[in-house]
Amino acid sequence: MVMEPISVDRAEEIAGTTTKKRKYKLKPGKVDKTNKVQFTTGSNPRVKVIGWDEFRDLIKKRGLEIRESNGWMKIMKKKR
Repeated sequence: MVMEPISVDRAEEIAGTTTKKRKYKLKPGKVDKTNKVQFTTGSNPRVKVIGWDEFRDLIKKRGLEIRESNGWMKIMKKKR
């Protein structure tokens, strides 16, 4: 599976996607008492849902990127 880097805007589109096969409804989140960011459904009490602008800033500040393959997304350190 080849994962390609995508923009936060594209991740936001994918996160809100609902199809016959998939229902994402993901939101950006920050893990409580850590520096980690992740996508969440909002059901985990340890993950605080944050806005897309804050998420975008955190991704940039921490040198991270979002990679995607077939709708599956992962946040990783930027490849140099």
